[in-house]
Amino acid sequence: MDEILPVIYLGILLVLLGVAAWAILQQVLKTRKTESTLTELQRKLSKEKGTAQDYFELGTILLDKKIYAQAITQLQKSLKAESLDTATDAALVYNALGFAYFAQEQYDLAIRNYKESVKLVPDYTTALNNLGHAYERKKLTSQALEAYEQVLALEPNNTTAKRRAASLRKLVTPAA
Repeated sequence: MDEILPVIYLGILLVLLGVAAWAILQQVLKTRKTESTLTELQRKLSKEKGTAQDYFELGTILLDKKIYAQAITQLQKSLKAESLDTATDAALVYNALGFAYFAQEQYDLAIRNYKESVKLVPDYTTALNNLGHAYERKKLTSQALEAYEQVLALEPNNTTAKRRAASLRKLVTPAA
């Protein structure tokens, strides 16, 4: 029995190391793919005018990399591109712009973009949740609660909206 225990521990250690190595490999591959796409898009857009999708994709990669000012520029180019197909596409871009402004603590600009997104696609719950969050940061409690309640009307089980609305209701309605 004393001889089996070290073998078991060694086996467990090897399995854990294998899982860790797999996770690291996956992350490296994902990062390489993102960097490759970033380089391709930057090269393409430096030579020619891109599509709305090109600018949007570059903008979202820059958002992931937390390069917000450059992301905003690319997302604005996406909105100006003639190839923006649908209101849903535009709503996605406005939501991403709102996120970029929010990350820079420019809440008024974030709110403006989230509202534009929701105006284009009224049932866009992600943008409504983001709008509620921006209102919260501006200490506009009743507007934030209203945004979260709109989400709950569309998606009654939305966990973010449920949690935030419950918290805000306590602030809006004082205990009796």
